[in-house]
Formats: sequence, C-alpha cells, structure tokens
Amino acid sequence: MEIVPAPQKTSPPLPILPVSAVLPALAACLDEGRNAVLVAPPGAGKTTLAPLHLLASPWCETGRLIVVEPRRVAVRAAAHRMADLLGEPIGQTIGYRTRTDSAVSKNTRIEVVTEGLLLRRLIGDPMLDGIAGILFDEVHERSLDLDTALAFALDAQRMVRPDLRLVAMSATTDGAAFSTLLEADLIESEGRQHPIEIRHAKRDLTHQRDLPEACARAILEALATEQGDILAFLPGTGEIRRAQAALAKAPALILPLYGELSTPEQDRALRPAPNGQRRVVLATSIAETSLTVPGVRIVVDGGWRRSPQLDPNTGLSKLQTLRISRATATQRAGRAGREAPGIAIRLWTEASQRGLALHDTPEILNAELTGHCLDTTAWQDATGTDPATLPLLTPAPNGATQAALALLRDLGALTDENAITPLGRDIALLGAHPRLGAMMCAARNPAQRSTAAALAALLEERDPIRTPRGPGNPPAPADIATRLDLLQGRDHPHADRAALARIRQGVTRYRQRLNTRADMDAAAAPALLAAAFPDRIAMARGERGRFRLANGGAARLPANDTLATKTLLAVATLYVRTATEICLAAPLDPENLPETLLARTKQQVETTLDPTTGAVIARQRLRLGALVLRDRNVTLNTEDAPTVLMAQIKANPASTLTWTDATRQFQAKLNHARTSFPNLPDFSDETLTNTLEDWLAPYLPGLTKLSETRALDLLDILRNRMDYTTLAQLDRALPTHIDLPGGRTTIDYTTPIPTIAARAQHFYGLTETPKLAEGRIPLQCALLSPAGRPQAITADLANFWTGGWIDMRKDMRGRYPRHDWPENPATASPHRKR
Repeated sequence: MEIVPAPQKTSPPLPILPVSAVLPALAACLDEGRNAVLVAPPGAGKTTLAPLHLLASPWCETGRLIVVEPRRVAVRAAAHRMADLLGEPIGQTIGYRTRTDSAVSKNTRIEVVTEGLLLRRLIGDPMLDGIAGILFDEVHERSLDLDTALAFALDAQRMVRPDLRLVAMSATTDGAAFSTLLEADLIESEGRQHPIEIRHAKRDLTHQRDLPEACARAILEALATEQGDILAFLPGTGEIRRAQAALAKAPALILPLYGELSTPEQDRALRPAPNGQRRVVLATSIAETSLTVPGVRIVVDGGWRRSPQLDPNTGLSKLQTLRISRATATQRAGRAGREAPGIAIRLWTEASQRGLALHDTPEILNAELTGHCLDTTAWQDATGTDPATLPLLTPAPNGATQAALALLRDLGALTDENAITPLGRDIALLGAHPRLGAMMCAARNPAQRSTAAALAALLEERDPIRTPRGPGNPPAPADIATRLDLLQGRDHPHADRAALARIRQGVTRYRQRLNTRADMDAAAAPALLAAAFPDRIAMARGERGRFRLANGGAARLPANDTLATKTLLAVATLYVRTATEICLAAPLDPENLPETLLARTKQQVETTLDPTTGAVIARQRLRLGALVLRDRNVTLNTEDAPTVLMAQIKANPASTLTWTDATRQFQAKLNHARTSFPNLPDFSDETLTNTLEDWLAPYLPGLTKLSETRALDLLDILRNRMDYTTLAQLDRALPTHIDLPGGRTTIDYTTPIPTIAARAQHFYGLTETPKLAEGRIPLQCALLSPAGRPQAITADLANFWTGGWIDMRKDMRGRYPRHDWPENPATASPHRKR
C-alpha cells in the first residue's frame, strides 16, 4: 500500500480530557518499541485522543495507524469525531472502513475499521505493509473476532514485524491479563466521571416479556421528573419497537439505535435534537461502549442483552437473551455521567444485582467456531503458525473446535488432515461465514453469482417476511424463492421494508465482490444452498412435513407448507424450539442432484440380508451423511455373501445354524472327556461362538442364503477339526451307544453325569454299572417303567439290586403284573417272562 503523507497544515489543538494526562507515557512506551495496554474509564477520551496523539511519533511517520472498533456505528462515530477535532472532512487524515461503506484516501493516516475487516486484512497480508501500529479498542468486550485479530497481530509482530506497535485499550480496570498476553506496559488513566445516582427497582419483573412496557413506564416517569436526554438499553429490535410504540405520546423525540439501522438513522440518534427538544434513545448493547450519545443524563437499563450461544444439540449458534454482568451494568450506567451528574435507573432489584456475574463470558467459549477455525487455518497457511499455538487470551473449546473443523471438511474448505484447500482460501478471503463463502464459490456463471450474492445477503439478515405469531396467523412459507421474489420487486403483505433495504445493500456489496451485474437465476438457488448446507440436506421420512437431516437430526415443516410434500430439501435456516423447525429451504430434485452435492456423497455397494427370504442381496446406495439419497438392487458378488452371513450367524447362532441332537451329544461328550483327556479341544457354545471365524468361515464361500447355513452338518464340521487318532480314541472311550443284556441303548452325554436310560428288564443280568473310559468317567443308569417313565437312577447297579430294587419291584408288580419283576435281577434273564 502506497502511503502519501497528509499535506502540512496547522491543526487545532486537541481538547484536554482525562486520558490526556497519560498520553505522553503511552507515546514514550511505544517509542521504545514496546506494546502497551491503556485502561481508561468511559468518557476519558482514549478512543479519539490516543490515535491522534500518536500520529507525531517517529515510528508512525511512514505508516498508518489502524484503530479497531467492535461495531460499525462505533467505527463511523470515532472516525468522524477525530476528523472534527482536526477540522477536516472525513476521508482525509482520518478515514474508516466497514463492511457496508468506507471513506479513505491516499492521505489517510488513521484508519478506523471493524474487527472483521482487520481479520481479512491480516489473512491477506500478514506482513501488514504500510501499517505502523494497531490500536484495539474495547478489548474487554472479548468478542471472538477481536480476540482472533489480536492473536494474529501479536503472532505477526513476533514472527515478521517486530517494528509493529500494538495497543490494547479497555474501559475496565482489569488490564493485567492483556498486559501479560502482549508483554506490554500497563498505563492507567483515572478519568473524570461525574457522579451517578443508581436507582434499583423495588421488585423484579415477573416475566421478561414485560420489559418493554416497564422500560417505557420508567422513561415516562423520568421525563416528568428529571432533566436531560435518556438512553435506554433493551435486548433487541423487537423490544425496541414495543417500547417505541408505548412511548408514542411521550413529550420527547423517540429514536431507535441498533446495528441493522441505516447509517443516516444511526447518525440521527447520535446527534442532538434540533431546537433543544428532549430525546429518548432506545438502544441495544451497541451503545454500551465506544459511543458518546450527547446530552444523556439518564440511563434506563433493562438488564438484558442478546448474545450468540452455541446449541450443542444442533451445532448451531443462535441469539439468546441473557442477563448482563455487573461490569456491563457499570458500563451502561457510566453513559449517564459523561457530561454532567446523571441517574442510572435499573429495572431490577439490589438483590438481583448482587447475583449478577462479575464479567461477561468471552464469546469464544459460547460461539459457533466455523469462521474462527477457517481463519486460524488460513493464518497457518500464510504464516506457518499452528492454530494450537496462537496467543489467544482464552483457548477455544475443543468440542466446538472439532465440530467446526468437521463442517469445514464437509464444505471442502479443509482436507481430511485439516489443511486449507484452494477453495478454503477463496472462502476465507470473501469475508463471509464459511457456509456463505462456499455457496458463493460454488456459483459457476454471472447469473449464479448474482443469485449467490442475493442468498448470502438474505441469510445474513433477518427473514424479510415477518408473519405475526398467534392463532390464525400461519408461519411464513419456508420456500426461499418467495424471498428472492421480494428482492426482484414482488410484494408480500408481511414484508419488512427495512430488512429488505438492508438485504439489497448486502446484495450490492456481494455482487461487487463477485464482480457480477447479471440478473438472478432463481433456479440455481437449491444447488447453491446445498453447497453451503450439505449437513442440512433434509429427506422426507414418512409423515408429511417430517424430515431427516444429513447430520442425523430431525426437522419438521407445517403439514400445509408447500415444501412439506417434497422428497428432498436444501435447508438454509433452522429454528430450535421444542423441535427443530425448518424456516428457509429450497426443493432439490433427487434425480438431478447438483454437482456440489454429489461431490460430498459416497456411493457404496452394500450387501445385506433380506429379512423376508433370508437371502444375501446387494444394494447400491448413494449416501450423504445419515441420508440414503438413492437405493437400488444390483447383482450380488458372491464373494461378499460370507461376510453378511457370518455377521448374522454371530448375532444369533442358535437360529442360523442347525444344532442337531447328535451335535449336542458330541459337544457334551467332548466336555466330559476333557476332564480325563486335557488335550482335547473345547467345543462349548461360548468357545464356538467366539471362534466362528476359525471353524465355520471355511464352509461359507458359495453360500448366499441362511437356509444354506442351516443345512450345514455341524457334527461333521466339528469332528473334522480333530485328527483321526484322537477322534478314534474318543469314540472308543466314550461311545454313542452301549450294549445291555436286553438290547442296545444310547448314552446321553448332555446330563451332568453321562446316562443310559432303558426299561428295567434291559438291565437284568448285569451285576454292576457299565464303565466309560476304563472307569475314569462315571456313568449312571436310569431304570424306566414299561411305560418309559424313570423309576430309579443309580450309579451303582450292584447295590441297587440289593437295596432300592425291593421297593421299586413292589411298586412295579402291582402296576405292571404282566411283566417280569425278579427278586434278584443280577441273575435274571432280560428275556424271562412270567
């Protein structure tokens, strides 16, 4: 950047304000090449006087000073105030840049910018050519962009720009943390604050919705009893509008002040009213710091603010209304004492005041971090600095960081190793949220770029269709095409004209960045949204208006919405209430998916089991996250079937294999034998289930149905796992059958003691129990009645004949008189009949 010194002229003397006393010390510190932290109360003059005083420093003669402000309105106000002090028009020695407008020239020496613009400049030019120093104002607010920009600047100073001067300016007394971070001198100004009377409410509000009316009542009472203009703090534009309506008949000029207002409307709120008319400025937290609202003697503080908070259930950031901290309450009250003694009216009790947190939570702990992670990765690409080593005052939470990195990979901005891609570099330089940057980069021709510009501007602002909520008022249609129609001149009964004006300004801005003046191609909107929100592609799942998201979540539309019957949607915005509701979306053609979406899909041939036939089938599926976009049958590769069959067998071996009685007997026999033959294999159910891959897998190739696995001869398979000698030894020691005097009978090995069961007559002639494995394995005999019912079980047949048999014989002779029941079965013939 070429720097042309401003023309030599005599500037008016700077005013003497409280900070003036410490400005020489600030200049001396920076002259010696050190960083500085300047702490000064609100109204001390640090924002305007510190940069002007430093212009005369030797290190600043050939470079610009950058002053960083947290909000656009503060950027313009600070720049205009400094230009007025020099008696110059804006854009000469003093210039400014915001996202929406700028006023700079080759003569500009002090450039006031927003935090986001400084981030873009740092990423695009880490050397900061032509910049002598950076003054970060209101660092105590701990916005994410400011923390990140400060870390980048400090890293650049340490690595490549040791001559760069850095100043952190704060309105709080806690500058020690910044002093340590910057290795800087801490310079404090006592300031000059007029006395402020603090008045608390006698009781707290019953509900937050009562805040606008309570604020209006306090304002009307103050107008009637006190002197001076009034600055009232409310959480957002909705509350401001309601309070403004309640003050319609107030004897004062009622002026709103919030970020979405046009520049003339914001400037009007910061100027004294004509003819000495009293003013009431209804402001969001935009007026807490940096700005001086002239004439204010009374502050009415509602005690709430809007802040972006990360919803861990959805991974989205949404604005939530939160209680302010004590530090913020002090900041707000200080607005009343800048020019004269004032009054701060707090709409909460002293007891509630004691319960407020001391300080606001740094934004990095609660915000959605996709933009931050892309910025730090782009910085790494430009400088080599690992994001984990950046000098951040508060490290980013790991969970939110990993979620952000995953989204950036999904957008194609990062590689699988989290290195920035060429697309990621393009996105980082666009100065928009990475989602919107990916959308704009996906546009392939001028008409698509115009559409992307319109969608980006639309999604950065509030929905321009503001349908009143309540019975009889259906929600606004979700189709984003209705919003594009509004931008092209069509009307809607619930269109928000102010929002449309802001969106059109954003469209112009983005078209300039994308270098296009073409008309929009509305048909490209679904594909462009898909590039920005691949994780929010929604697929219908049965009930009308119910959808499943690619990220695995669920979302819904009213059943009467025009998009409720569509199969596939590209969803741009969601709103989380008791359920996740789709607010803005566009329909996608499942048969003609855009390239941006196809590039993020995975096509897989998956083998699975048909639950009806039990056959292994192959399905070709096109997946996007949790969604299956396409699913069709294809020819099965039989080599893939065993894996599916094995998985099913492992899940339920009892029903997928045929365990015959012979197989169970063999398992049990082997289990009994292992007590005497320890080298035998373990074929228990538990072991076989755990070793299916070893003994069953070789028999699965060529099989494609569960019916075929059920036909496998498990007994033959298990016996084949044993060598011939061992198997023969086992069969001799533990045969399947045994010969009794009355005939051949099987041995049941599934009982705790192997058992032979036969009618009592079969045992006649036996003098002792038969032996297994030469007596090493016990055997027991179950003597049955002629009807086949057990009457006695014994492992000692010889003793049974002389003992238990007497009672059994007596009972059996009476019940079965036609059968032979000898007194001494050991000597009787099994075939003897009466």
